[in-house]
Amino acid sequence: MQKDTKSVLREYWGHQDFRGSQSRIIDAVLSKKDVLALMPTGGGKSICYQVPALVTDGICIVISPLVALIQDQVHQLKQKGIKAIALTGGIPFGELNDLLDNCIYGNYKFLYLSPERLQQSIVQERIREMNVNLVAIDEAHCISQWGNDFRPAYLDCSLLSELAPVAPTIALTATATPKVVQDILENLQLVKPKVFKDSFSRSNISFRVKHTDDKNYQLKKILTQLIGSSIVYVRSRKMTVSLSDFLNKNGVKTTFFHGGISKVDKEEKLQRWLNGKVSCIVATNAFGMGVDKPDVRWVIHYQIPDSLESYFQEAGRAGRDGQPSSALIITSNEDADSAKKQFLSSLPDVGFVKKLYVQLNNFFQISYGESVLDALSFKFNTFCKRYGFPANMAFHALRILDQNSVLSLSENFSEKTTLKFVASRNGIFQYLHDNNNVAHIIQAILRTYGGITEYDTKINLHLLSKKVGENEKTIKKVLKQLQADGVAEYQSATSDLEIQFLVPREDDRTINPFAKKIKDFNAVKQKNMAAMLDYVQNTSTCRSVFVLNYFGEKTPEKCGTCDICTLKDSVPTDGLKKSLIQLLQTSPQTSRKLELALGIEEKLMLQALQELLEDERIRLNERNEYEIEK
Repeated sequence: MQKDTKSVLREYWGHQDFRGSQSRIIDAVLSKKDVLALMPTGGGKSICYQVPALVTDGICIVISPLVALIQDQVHQLKQKGIKAIALTGGIPFGELNDLLDNCIYGNYKFLYLSPERLQQSIVQERIREMNVNLVAIDEAHCISQWGNDFRPAYLDCSLLSELAPVAPTIALTATATPKVVQDILENLQLVKPKVFKDSFSRSNISFRVKHTDDKNYQLKKILTQLIGSSIVYVRSRKMTVSLSDFLNKNGVKTTFFHGGISKVDKEEKLQRWLNGKVSCIVATNAFGMGVDKPDVRWVIHYQIPDSLESYFQEAGRAGRDGQPSSALIITSNEDADSAKKQFLSSLPDVGFVKKLYVQLNNFFQISYGESVLDALSFKFNTFCKRYGFPANMAFHALRILDQNSVLSLSENFSEKTTLKFVASRNGIFQYLHDNNNVAHIIQAILRTYGGITEYDTKINLHLLSKKVGENEKTIKKVLKQLQADGVAEYQSATSDLEIQFLVPREDDRTINPFAKKIKDFNAVKQKNMAAMLDYVQNTSTCRSVFVLNYFGEKTPEKCGTCDICTLKDSVPTDGLKKSLIQLLQTSPQTSRKLELALGIEEKLMLQALQELLEDERIRLNERNEYEIEK
């Protein structure tokens, strides 16, 4: 018997009712209709496939482009007690087979996989055996070459309608222009699809651009007086560290986040920000996918993003609780040229991609025609230095190889630890006797890894940590001591990039099939950058109207709170007054705090407050704070 959707929503998510188009989308899916759902960031897209999957028998197959996003979704479902499996890279065949068996026989509700994983014959064969109740294509804009994150492997997603012919398909995205929408519908081959489009408008977010000669001062001015949480986006890992240090020195509790830090550090930094121990997190755009923190008051871009799609998705992480919030770009005169240099002058042509691919295979000593199945740690800077490749252009070329399924590129910190005992058997026994305090760790290593006295053996620090009940730092300290005492040879190498080759090496023949796509890709990037710079340099169109028009949503209604609206209007708008009322409904506040919360010019703010006082909608209390008139 089918469960009630609202009961499932309350049981697992704690919400009393659906919002926006969620209910209508779910009803369409449960009626076995194919669906395209266009919803803003924070609009609750995942609920649109997770709820119907839970109320019907069978398993839901979810295609998602990012390993980090897949892992986060599966983790969240497991925390709710929902059985979910992720097929990410580097899974041995035997384990993959067992996981697919679990999908068929283990009463699992969700199978998450990348579009590249779908191309494996074993995965396709086993999907045919599954009782699939729904196919969900997340981040569906990736299927269009005009989408910001085009992934050619997404074009094969239509295969799922053959593998699971009874199951309906739902495609979901938060960033699709009309051209991309048309591509999604055509490429997925949806059958008489129902298209649902919630307005991309985020009326509680004030979109602003601040032109300044001193970006650090403006950033410090906002964040030192901000009540609530904030995200500051930058374009380089180095900048996350330096800007975080600057803010900490100026009284803003801040941490940083990027793809090159370890999983343990990522979790620790994320939790400090989520729990409010630090108010600000400075991050690259790798941060934010799947992170749901409702009370982010400011999302600040310290550097210009590469596209309006990226910007709107990142800015949309502000104000998920519906309270007034701000999305700000702080920019100087040099920023436009800097962005064009980073994103456009470093776009690789076909010749560069071919050259890099050959040298990449040489770097890993892969011969012509050879297939390498293992994931490989990749020292990117060493590679660029050895072959004289400009780092930005080389990274763009790697992304192109990743998007075209030549390889899988993961920005995951990894650490390879090897150990070999060189002391004699009696020497090891004597060492255990003399160092009884660490004997349990050494004995666990000897029991776990056969042959460790004969050859270098890869050690799994996480596994050992669980076995012996000690943290990884303690185990590393023991391994270093074994080396220092001449008992063992210990080596540790770290990497923040990992590569998995997906096809045999065939040099030019590998690249030629998508050579034209590289040219098209470069054209899309140039178009995206031009639109982004138009937004930053715009001085006449309401910021919200500008963005909505870009995504094909025509609206004459101005937001009334962006820098363009407040500059052009000599009198306060209803939108500004509404935002002030919303803020004061949470708590009484001074005009200074209200100004900082909304980023509004002081003169206009005071005028709006005066009109609200005259209308007896607010009043001043004894602490000189504004509060709602009771």
